[in-house]
Amino acid sequence: MVDRLRSAAEQLEAPTCPDCHVEMRWYRSELLADEPVPMIAHLFVCPHCKRAARTDTVFKGTQGRPDKLSAPRFVASVA
Repeated sequence: MVDRLRSAAEQLEAPTCPDCHVEMRWYRSELLADEPVPMIAHLFVCPHCKRAARTDTVFKGTQGRPDKLSAPRFVASVA
């Protein structure tokens, strides 16, 4: 999970405040959902008017469904 957060933060661009027209500052990031699709919310605050904004990072599913499910083999013992 930490790797996902780091990669999302590296590609993050701060939004511009609609009131002040300055770049907002990153405040924090939080995990919104881990399953079925990981999603991280990034929160920003304007340094002048303190207006808040949020951008989301949604990760594409990297794991597909397996073709075959594995199961342990049971050996029947006859007494």
